[in-house]
Amino acid sequence: MLQPKRQKFRKQQKGRMRGLAYTGSDLHFGTVALQATECGWITSRQIEAARIALTRHIKRGGRVFIRFFPDKPVSKKPLETRMGKGKGSPDHYVAVVKPGRILYEIDGVDPVLAKEACRLAGHKLPIKTKIIAEEGRL
Repeated sequence: MLQPKRQKFRKQQKGRMRGLAYTGSDLHFGTVALQATECGWITSRQIEAARIALTRHIKRGGRVFIRFFPDKPVSKKPLETRMGKGKGSPDHYVAVVKPGRILYEIDGVDPVLAKEACRLAGHKLPIKTKIIAEEGRL
C-alpha cells in the first residue's frame, strides 16, 4: 500500500476541504481519466482497490497513471481507551481530494474499454466521480 517514505511530522490535524482543485485537474498523461466531483479522504487501500479494478479490466494493456498520493496521516486511539491522554498514534494514510482533481489516467487502450474500466474503479472510491476524455475521443 502507498505511504510516504519519510515525513517531517508524524501527526497532522484534520484540516478542512474547501474549494476546488486547480492543480491536477487537467489531462496530462493519458486519453481517458477519472475525475473527482466532490471532496473527501481516500485511503491507500481504496486507491489500491481502484487501481486493481482498472488494470484487471484492461487486462494489463496500456498504462495506468495514479495522479494522487496518500500523504496525510490519520491517527487512531486504541479500543476501549478513556478520553484524554493525548492524540493517538498514526493508523493509516489518506489522500485529500477536492472537486476537479484527476485521480487516474489511462493511455494506450481503446477509449470504450478505458471508459468502462474507469466506471468500475469509480465504484471502489468513497466519493462521486466522472469520466473525462481528450477532445474527440469518446
